[in-house]
Amino acid sequence: MLLFLLLALQPALLDVAGLSAAVALAATAAAGAAFVACVLLAARSAPAVPPTRVRTALRDRNRRTAFLPQRDPDAAGRQRPRAPGRALPATAVA
Repeated sequence: MLLFLLLALQPALLDVAGLSAAVALAATAAAGAAFVACVLLAARSAPAVPPTRVRTALRDRNRRTAFLPQRDPDAAGRQRPRAPGRALPATAVA
């Protein structure tokens, strides 16, 4: 498809912008094709991770994560935090 696009745009680029635009387009297309080839090769060479290893990693991370009970004020056995109100008379500054 890329080759078809280059062939279709070649007359337009040569007539309007000259040879430098055609060379720039060809260089960009070549760099893009090389990048895609590198990405495909890197993706194929990566080792496949078995699903059991993923499950084990998720379970281990879950065990290491600290539970913060302060984040749930409605949990069983916890009082609701008081809303801010008037200052107590003993703490008021005269």
